[in-house]
Order: sequence, then C-alpha cells, then structure tokens
Amino acid sequence: MTDSFSSPQVARALLEIGAVGISPDEPVTFKSGVESPVYVDSRRLIFYPAQWRIVVDDFRVRWERGDFDAEVIAGVETSGIPYSSVFAFSVGVPSVFVRKPSKEHRRRIEGGDVADRRVLLVEDMISTGENSLAAVGALRQAGAIVTDCVALIAYGFPDAAARFTTAGVRMHTLADFPTVVNEAVRSGQVTPEEAVIILRWLDDPYGLGKR
Repeated sequence: MTDSFSSPQVARALLEIGAVGISPDEPVTFKSGVESPVYVDSRRLIFYPAQWRIVVDDFRVRWERGDFDAEVIAGVETSGIPYSSVFAFSVGVPSVFVRKPSKEHRRRIEGGDVADRRVLLVEDMISTGENSLAAVGALRQAGAIVTDCVALIAYGFPDAAARFTTAGVRMHTLADFPTVVNEAVRSGQVTPEEAVIILRWLDDPYGLGKR
C-alpha cells in the first residue's frame, strides 16, 4: 500500500545538495551485498535551510490535505528524528522517537506515552522496509495504533511494498526514485541512457550484477 504522488520540488532539493548520488557505471555495494547505481545521504538535508524548508512545507501540505492523520508523530533513531521532530512541530502535534533494540535501553519509545494513540511513523528513507516495520512493531507493542509511515524518499522496491501491505501499513513518500531520476535527466546530471539502467535496477535490485 503506497501513495501515488511524488514531489518534483523535493526531488530537486535532494539533487541540489548532493543527497542523492547517481553512478550507474560505478555502483556502490550495500551491506546486504546488493549493488546499486544510486545512493542516498539524506542526513545532509538539515545543513541546507532552503532545501530543508521545501521538505518541511511538502510534509505540511500533505498533512493538511489529509494524506495521513495522527495524534503523535514518531521517528526512528537517529536519522529519522530530525524529520519527525520538525514535522511534528510544524503541524503542532507531539513527537516521540523509537530506539533501536539495545541492551542498554529496555524502553524503545522515548518522549511520551503512545498507548491507544494514532501514531504516524516518519523515516528519512525506506529501502527494504525491515527497519521501518521493526519500529512499527515496537510502537504497536507499546499500544500505539500505527497505519501509516511516511519517508522523505524510498527506493520503491517491490518486496518492500509487499512487506508494508502484509503489516497493514500504508507507505507514503515525499519523493520517489523515478521522480528523482526524471529530475536528474532534466537537469543534465544523468543521461537518458543512464536513467534506463537505474529504472531497470529499481524493478530488479538483485539483478544488477547478473547483467
């Protein structure tokens, strides 16, 4: 379950600050072993106020038009926290964050009580979806009602979409990769031929090294 709207403005903002790297001729290797012609470093965004504002405004517009609704907004430590906290502040609702599993911290949810409250999970990016859904599980274990997750950007892997559907969570993104690729072609950062390679990889992320 995913939304179908992607913002060209957000895609351009990410490209302008170098938060999305595109290198089809020299793919990077993820920890999972998957070879990727693109990579994302969305942590750069908070260093660029103009582009950061574009993202915040886009989130608020989607909130106001009813794409998602919640009583609390949650972020996943650490990269999701800047997004969840500023988004929550901009729309005037409480925020919490979800700790990753740790022997030092038994409590996974920090900031307030989420029991019986509708919680929107915010991520910086979604790849396989496993980390996001683990956070959803922690929130639900704490009694939260979680039906939606929004990310700044997502690879859009088919298996990730299937995981969200199975978990009963709608996945929203401010910018998807096809939109980013189209904007990169428009700005001359990649050629149409390179764009084809990237879009094929998005459909089959495990097959790049086999071609």
